[in-house]
Amino acid sequence: MIRSRAMPLAELMGVTFTEAAKERVVATMVVRDDLCTLGHTIHGGAVMAFADSVGAAATVINLPPEAKGTTTIESKTNFVRGVKAGGTVTATATPVHIGRRTQVWQTRLEDADGKLVAVVTQTQMVL
Repeated sequence: MIRSRAMPLAELMGVTFTEAAKERVVATMVVRDDLCTLGHTIHGGAVMAFADSVGAAATVINLPPEAKGTTTIESKTNFVRGVKAGGTVTATATPVHIGRRTQVWQTRLEDADGKLVAVVTQTQMVL
């Protein structure tokens, strides 16, 4: 289902979905130079966009049949550490709440060593 709906920004950033189930969506992204800030470290906006894409994909999998789509209505990011260019980040989204009108997802981003990079909690509106 994720592959049937284009996510142009995720594609542009190089996001690769590796697992997709109703209770868990996992994706990876290589940190390229164009996703970095000073010091060749991943930009906070890239972290947030990556997590938002994974949480949105998780919502799509859980949409009721009558829904027309989803949109993010709130997002909060706790940054823990950076990742240098050339590193890989893995994002794992799990549900906090799946309701009729909203869904809340928590996405943990980790580096290749399994160290926490960020935690993002987002609320998606069901359209």
